[in-house]
Amino acid sequence: QVQLVESGGGLVQAGGSLRLSCAASRRTFSLYAMGWFRQAPGKEREFVAAISGSGGNIYYADSVKGRFTISRDNAKNTVYLQMNSLKPEDMAVYYCAAAFSPSDGLRRDRDRFDHWGQGTQVTVSS
Repeated sequence: QVQLVESGGGLVQAGGSLRLSCAASRRTFSLYAMGWFRQAPGKEREFVAAISGSGGNIYYADSVKGRFTISRDNAKNTVYLQMNSLKPEDMAVYYCAAAFSPSDGLRRDRDRFDHWGQGTQVTVSS
């Protein structure tokens, strides 16, 4: 079992930045592909960004490409999401997720992630 704990959410003005962190309990963290998803009220949970276990493969949703950056520090068992130029439409609860992927592959589909954090709220004021 992998325990995931997100942090770093909060209130920010449009155009501002936030950095989310997700700490994992697993010592074999580098064998897990990691992803960030978000869910706004009344909407389905949607994919934001994903990174492979080594960090060598990265993928973004079109809506955040060029503004958000996903990264990971395997020595700290932590994945990050740097969010710049935030827009009101980015407001949501952000979740990190983990999927066992020893082949260093990416995961983008919500159903392919086995472990989820509790979420952290990001509020963007216009």
